[in-house]
Parts: sequence; C-alpha cells; structure tokens
Amino acid sequence: MAAPVGELRVETPPGGWTVDALLALPPGRLAGGVVELVDGLVLVSPLARLEHQRLVGRLWGRLTSGAGAGLEVLPGVNLVLGNRNNRLLIPDLVVSSAPGLEGVSLTEKEVVLVVEIESPSTRVHDRILKKALYAEALISYYLLIDPEQESATLFALADGEYAPHTKSEGGVLSLTEPFTAEVDLRG
Repeated sequence: MAAPVGELRVETPPGGWTVDALLALPPGRLAGGVVELVDGLVLVSPLARLEHQRLVGRLWGRLTSGAGAGLEVLPGVNLVLGNRNNRLLIPDLVVSSAPGLEGVSLTEKEVVLVVEIESPSTRVHDRILKKALYAEALISYYLLIDPEQESATLFALADGEYAPHTKSEGGVLSLTEPFTAEVDLRG
C-alpha cells in the first residue's frame, strides 16, 4: 500500500513504518515537509513559514548564549523516543546534554529541553500530542511558544507529567532552568 506524501507516493515497507525504515529513505525522498513517526503512523507537516524560521534563529542564539558548557542547542533534529523504533519527532529546537554527538538522531536520554513553536497547522499537535509524548519519554523540560500571542510557557516534568514552570510576561521569557536565558518573543 502506498502512502501519499505531498505529490510523492512512498511504498510502506514490509512490517510497516519504523524509525529505521524512515531514516533509510534516500535523501530528499520526502523533501518538502516535516516527516515524523508516531507509533508507526507517518505524519507530514508543511515546512514552517519564514517568520517561524526567524524565531527559531533568534531562540537558537539566545538559548545557545545561556546554555553554557556541557549543553548544545540544535534546530530541527531527528529525536527518537523510546525503545520501540516507532516514534520519531522533529522539534523546532532541542537542548542536548551530549554536545558534539554525531549521527542522524538523538534520543530522549540526550535531551534536557525540547522547544516547539506553534503554527496554525501544528497547534493541536504541539499542545497535546507532542507534549504527551515528550512527557512519556521523561524529557525534563518542554518549552511551548505561541508566536501569535507572543507568549511562551516552560513546562517542567513532575511525576511523569508536565506542569507550567515559567511563563513569559510582556513578550519576554526569562528562564532560570534548565539554565539562565532571556528570550524576546516580539518580532
């Protein structure tokens, strides 16, 4: 059975989609969108708007300046969750506790913070599905940003669920955990 991906059709591998099967596709085969895998289901989202990418760049700079030694801020990495080989998400940014690591993906064991920037097409996905999957993977912090409202909430993991820890005020987010950084969300 072929799965439609944009204008392309990609044959489902025998046994269904896995992280290994998805990452084994030739480069550019699924170009034109963000391709993620949740419990064997391939999810394709359009590439983000330019304003979104500019915000990713600003966040990368501010978080990198605050992260310090032993941490690395990376945009758009393949993040493999759990040992099931059937979950791969691509957050807007991650803060990794394994700087300099090489390869095609990180696992939740190498990530202390994930950042998602909402867009109209990903809002529910980011607020509900991804938040739940990151919590289940026991990633310590989840930063959710709503650029339309110029607001952000840092969630901290507590008893296997995320609880609001820090919220932006007046379009500015001041972090004290997992490190100190200030991010101006106003364009």
